[in-house]
Amino acid sequence: MRESVTAFVALGANLGDPVAGVLRAIDDLAALGGITLLRRSSLYRSAPLASSGQDYINAVVELESALTAPALLAALQQLEQQAGRERPYPNAPRTLDLDLLIYGHASVDSATLVLPHPRMLERAFVLLPLFEIAPQRVTSAQLEAVRAQAIKRID
Repeated sequence: MRESVTAFVALGANLGDPVAGVLRAIDDLAALGGITLLRRSSLYRSAPLASSGQDYINAVVELESALTAPALLAALQQLEQQAGRERPYPNAPRTLDLDLLIYGHASVDSATLVLPHPRMLERAFVLLPLFEIAPQRVTSAQLEAVRAQAIKRID
């Protein structure tokens, strides 16, 4: 069996019942083989960023994963498909969006996976929930850089 790696995953949704969708996705992640859910952030409501539609519900979870980074990404994409995720155009509203943010100390730049996530530092809806569960992963300067983005903790 592979040694476990700490990973962080961002969750978001703005179609259907996004609160229920994000909470169900957290439960589904915890039920995956080779994964142990360590922590989850509160839920946050954020305005669409480079997107349209209703506000998003967001969260971040910390996992221990025995899966490789590509296998974990595939599992995340499978959960998105099960939730009815469609990709009609970039940044389309979605029933579920799962982004692998950090996978141990891995630095990956491939056609299918980039780690750490290339836009995570530009997004308050990632940084605030990440800061809540892993404050050592987010600097005050990074938080300051996204301060103008509309986001509110809801639970």
